[in-house]
Amino acid sequence: MSTFIEVKNLTKVFNGNDKSFKALNHLSLSIEKGELVIVSGKSGCGKSTLLNMLSGIDHPNEGEVIVEQVSIHKLNGNQLAAWRGSNLGIIFQFFQLMPTLTVLENVMLPMEFASVIARSEQKRRAMGLLERMDISGLSNKFPVLLSGGEKQRVAIARALANNPDFIVADEPTGNLDSANTTSIHQLFNSLSNEGKTIVYVTHEKETALRYHRKIEMVDGQIFNQ
Repeated sequence: MSTFIEVKNLTKVFNGNDKSFKALNHLSLSIEKGELVIVSGKSGCGKSTLLNMLSGIDHPNEGEVIVEQVSIHKLNGNQLAAWRGSNLGIIFQFFQLMPTLTVLENVMLPMEFASVIARSEQKRRAMGLLERMDISGLSNKFPVLLSGGEKQRVAIARALANNPDFIVADEPTGNLDSANTTSIHQLFNSLSNEGKTIVYVTHEKETALRYHRKIEMVDGQIFNQ
């Protein structure tokens, strides 16, 4: 394996009305290409903040975030949007589907923003991803008509739209029952077997997900890995 992500001396401070909060405290971390890494810890430990740094959603006060030799922390808004469109798939706990778009349109949306998949191939690729998620029959439905498990499958299909090498998932099974959680875990293990680099954040101490490494965070630092 080769190094895919390099985080160096990462610090993030949020300023409130009367005091500041250090969400990340000089954190350093390396992740190899093709690793499925679990990041766990109690609420407020900094795991979601770390995910936001890795995906360029937020910027650090100090330190570096390098993903496949690209210094994410140095990119401006337009550069970050282009980088995410071509390289990154993000899966949220609360799905973040567009309510006015059908399932198929939601999956096709990232393809329209990035010039990765030819326009003539976009619909076919989106349907192929929905078939892989076993929800192709829902392609013309709107998100409001779907169950939580179905919404998360759509969200995963959307994250895979441009075939990214890097996937981040922020508590993707936090709102699902045990049966759907098991099914989603199987999907992630399948993606890992295909060589995707995955950073999977969870507050659960135990998970049936087969991972390469588990990192536990406490107070903005890595407590154990």
